[in-house]
Parts: sequence; structure tokens; C-alpha cells
Amino acid sequence: MPLQTFRYAACGGFNTLLDISLFFVSYNFILDKMPVNLGLIIIEPHIAAFLVGFLVTFPIGFYLSRYVVFQETSVSKRSQLGKYFMVVTGCLVLNYVFLKIFVDVWGWYPTPSKIITTFFVVAFSYISQKNFTFKTVS
Repeated sequence: MPLQTFRYAACGGFNTLLDISLFFVSYNFILDKMPVNLGLIIIEPHIAAFLVGFLVTFPIGFYLSRYVVFQETSVSKRSQLGKYFMVVTGCLVLNYVFLKIFVDVWGWYPTPSKIITTFFVVAFSYISQKNFTFKTVS
């Protein structure tokens, strides 16, 4: 296994476990499975819990990717952050869509739905980060 792939798996695995843990704690204990009323909109608890996890794991994921996984790059930190944000936006959309389908349409439990969603999102993220955000220029 290439070192970069191992680093991605280790860092991504840590960040993924953190994300799922934050989702579980937020959904079950912080939000107590209740919708979040923001006045103009009401956010379902599984969507709010995924957003809580995102707020923590986004900066951690960027720094792990930048300084541990994809060290060999000629792109500036600012440029990478912009690209990283674009990829993460795609990940946000995928998370939202899969959670809506799994929980709201198919009636699955939220935490297992988040875990299954994560498999799809991780594959998309790795390919995007490697070939777009942290692409090395020869």
C-alpha cells in the first residue's frame, strides 16, 4: 500500500470516526432527536446532527489532508483551502441527499444511515482530494 494511501486511510478513518461519533452524540443526546427550529426553517434532527459533525471535522480534515496526507504539493494553502471547500461542499450535498433518502424516504435509523452514507462520501472525497485539491504538479 502506498504511504499516501495509508496516511489517507489513517487520517480519514480518524476523522470519519469522529464525524460518526459527533453525529451519534448530537442526534441522541444534544438534540435529543428533536427538530431544530431556527425561526424561518425547521431542521430535522438527523440533518442538524450531521451539520454539527461537519463544523468540527471540516477544519480537522483540511489540516490532516494538507500536512499529513498530501504533503507533496506545489499549490498554496489558500488555493487548497478553496478547492477543499468545493469538494467538501460536494460531500455536504451527498450527505444531505443520502440521509434524506435513507431516513426520510426509506425509514432507516439515522446512525446506520450516516455510516452507510459515509462509505459513498469517503470514496468521492478521496478521488476528489487526490485529483483536484491536493494534486501534485510534476
